[in-house]
Amino acid sequence: MDWQGILSLALTLGALLVLATTRIGPHLVMMVVLSILSVTGILTATEALSGFSNSGVITVAAMFVVAAGLHSSGGIDLLVNRFLGRPKTVRSALTRMFAPVALLSGFLNNTPVVATMIPAIHAWSRQINIAPSKLMIPLSYTAILGGTLTLIGTSTNLVVNGQYQVLTGEPGFSLFSITAVGFPVAVIGLFFIWLFFPRWLPNRGDQQAFGNLREFTLEVSVAKDGPLVGKTVASAGLRHLRRVYLVEIVRGSTVVTAVPSEEKLQGGDRLVFAGDTEAISDLLRINGLVPSTENEEGLSLDTDRAERRLVEVVVSPHCDAVGHAIRDSGFRSRYGAVVLAVARHGERVQGNLGTIELAVGDTLLLEARPAFVSRQRYNKDFLLVNERNTEPPRHERAYLSWAILGGIVALAGLGLTSMLNAALLGSLLMILSGCCSVNQAEKNIDMMVIVTIAAAFALGMALEKTGVAAFLADNMIQLGSGKPWLLLILCYLLVSILTELITNNASAVLVLPIVLEMTEQAGLNNEPFIFAIIMAASASFATPLGYQTNLMVYGPGGYRFSDFLRVGVPMNLLIGAVTLTVLLIGWPLS
Repeated sequence: MDWQGILSLALTLGALLVLATTRIGPHLVMMVVLSILSVTGILTATEALSGFSNSGVITVAAMFVVAAGLHSSGGIDLLVNRFLGRPKTVRSALTRMFAPVALLSGFLNNTPVVATMIPAIHAWSRQINIAPSKLMIPLSYTAILGGTLTLIGTSTNLVVNGQYQVLTGEPGFSLFSITAVGFPVAVIGLFFIWLFFPRWLPNRGDQQAFGNLREFTLEVSVAKDGPLVGKTVASAGLRHLRRVYLVEIVRGSTVVTAVPSEEKLQGGDRLVFAGDTEAISDLLRINGLVPSTENEEGLSLDTDRAERRLVEVVVSPHCDAVGHAIRDSGFRSRYGAVVLAVARHGERVQGNLGTIELAVGDTLLLEARPAFVSRQRYNKDFLLVNERNTEPPRHERAYLSWAILGGIVALAGLGLTSMLNAALLGSLLMILSGCCSVNQAEKNIDMMVIVTIAAAFALGMALEKTGVAAFLADNMIQLGSGKPWLLLILCYLLVSILTELITNNASAVLVLPIVLEMTEQAGLNNEPFIFAIIMAASASFATPLGYQTNLMVYGPGGYRFSDFLRVGVPMNLLIGAVTLTVLLIGWPLS
């Protein structure tokens, strides 16, 4: 192996190490790798940037817009309202939830599907008196399984297909080629969830982070030079607020409980209110009240409060504020948002708001500038759970959005046009028909995912070009003793382990050239091996960090890390066993 190969292998191992041990964004890691490969001449400029023009990557971007149209038109609400109903038991609730979530995830990216369904499923759980902790993990797992039903179900499927076309020169796979594997896996996986999860999942009641009077607490401060200083609680208008009441006043080292109406307010007083999130906007409009951390730091957002919005988010592993107290993290200057409340495992975190150390999976209630939501769609420091005061759905176009989605599926499924052209046509029709605005379409395109995928193509191409893929493939063949069935199992295990450590897209893109080289050397049919890569990259159930949808339901479901281990490890083993069994029975390996 020459120096180019050694450097390519070193970059691969280095990227895996950085992704697995740090919170540096995968898009930044992959762009650095791309730059090194181009500067050193291992890849030409055309080769290094080829991922950005790959049909699979462009199809992913177009499908984000299609998903935006279905969401913004109320198409998902229409589906939910028709299918969910009023079940009496957890199993009947799961049965009703499986169909719409799996169907949506089969034809749209599962991340926006779960983001849209979280508030809907949460409200539904309260109506039918079933704990959200019984439904949120099944929501995520159903979306993951639904994504394996078609080639457009997840970005991973499209990316693997696009890279396969580049590396082999073959036309690629059709829309439903993966269905022969994904359908039996999804059916058995959903039955497993239905049978065991009602007993295995905890019953923690309504754990919506900021959902009701008992669980939500908001802390604000009296501005030191504001108009409320010297006024009594009653004259300041804080005694008879709707849906929110004053619990206590923290004044220096003392706490005033059972606050009397005649209590005079002092500058810097911390006022602790209990109530629901819908009342927060009214409370923060009172002149002289500021978020407590805002008063503590002596700073303020430079946007009028009327222009700000309330956002519920989940802290992601990529957030730089993880492990730091809110006060010490420079949260406001870093993110342009003020933390109003923190919930962990669905319950309010006790203590002074400024001293709370943020952890992955915490649910935050933020008051943010209007640009916060759109910026976080790129940065991914936080996963959006619920943005309040958003544009209302265009319900009159709900059926039209479904017709557009059905049309592009039919065009691609019948082979009348390529998946790329069908997705581009669908995204164009969603905007022209008014199902979503241009602004909504732009916000819905996850550029971090797009850049990560496109840049990862360069590393995959370098492994192929420098002979590293051939070297690793030869060693894998020797490890598998030349037995095709053992090679298939090793391939699945390799991708499955990498997916738990790094992103599913990156793991699939890195392993594909190695597997293609291995099947060529051993004279094997590459199709079942490629399907094994696709399935293993999606089958990430064991931790809340392994797949983005798992992290999104972590806070709203009130889960602990152990909850995912309890149900996710058996799911990983089951899905792996079923996938490999279907592939070994249904496809000739030689």
